[in-house]
Amino acid sequence: MNDSLRIAVLLPCYNEEAAISETIAGFRSAIPDATIYVYDNNSRDRTVELARAAGAIVRTERQQGKGNVVRRMFADVDADIYVMADGDLTYDPKAAPDMVRILVDDELDMVVGTRLHEVADAYRGGHVIGNRLFTGLLAGLFGRSFTDIFSGYRVFSRRFVKSFPVLSAGFEIETEMSVHALELRMPVGEVETAYGARPEGSASKLSTYRDGWRILKTIGTLYRVERPVLFYGGLGALLLVAAVILAVPLVLTYLDTGLVPRFPTAILVTGMVVIAVLSFFAGLILDTVTRGRRELRRLFYLSYQAPQPKP
Repeated sequence: MNDSLRIAVLLPCYNEEAAISETIAGFRSAIPDATIYVYDNNSRDRTVELARAAGAIVRTERQQGKGNVVRRMFADVDADIYVMADGDLTYDPKAAPDMVRILVDDELDMVVGTRLHEVADAYRGGHVIGNRLFTGLLAGLFGRSFTDIFSGYRVFSRRFVKSFPVLSAGFEIETEMSVHALELRMPVGEVETAYGARPEGSASKLSTYRDGWRILKTIGTLYRVERPVLFYGGLGALLLVAAVILAVPLVLTYLDTGLVPRFPTAILVTGMVVIAVLSFFAGLILDTVTRGRRELRRLFYLSYQAPQPKP
């Protein structure tokens, strides 16, 4: 590992008094020269007190939600390499040095710790299925994906962190990170890491259905924003197909009798065709805007130097 690089360990926390001290100790042992930051998100237990006692730099984000915490961490902390993990001891700190080494040696911008859960209590069955479904959906919509898009264990370069706008508020933040990397075609990697059960007294903050719905909406929004031609063109195509289906009986009747007896249907078909055409051209216009935004993000991203391997 390059000793000249500044490494920051970022731990977003909410009511993690059962695990925070051991988590900090684990990362300090794994990366002795890293600076460890704990960002508390309105904990009502002794998380802040224990984190300070363990020697971490503790800061607070009052807006509830992991996305809000990540936005604050990325804005405030200045480093060359960022290691982000949850403060609940489910991620293995011993994997961090290898993840950092791969990021530096291969000159990557993000390394995702894909979770291997050998402990039955580590990962709820519904979450496993949901992860696979959303990962497949992301691959289908954006052409590429990651093995584990919801992993909270990631290592970032400075240019990833400082070019990432962070628009999400909650647990959909990992999805936004993945799409950001895919859309800017960043060099990324994955490393298999152990994923353990939470210690006694620690509870998951992820709601399967509520947060699953929010993640689904986030994927839809990102697809609409990043792929406007396909999104609006697809809507236009659906409207056009429906209009053709409704128009077939009208055309057959007109050819047979020379009359158009169902004017409301004819007016509806006309309106649907007009909306379909407008939707398609809206997608074309928005695609130009999206391309310009993507170019600006890419240029801003390139304004930062990647972590350099040791000669």
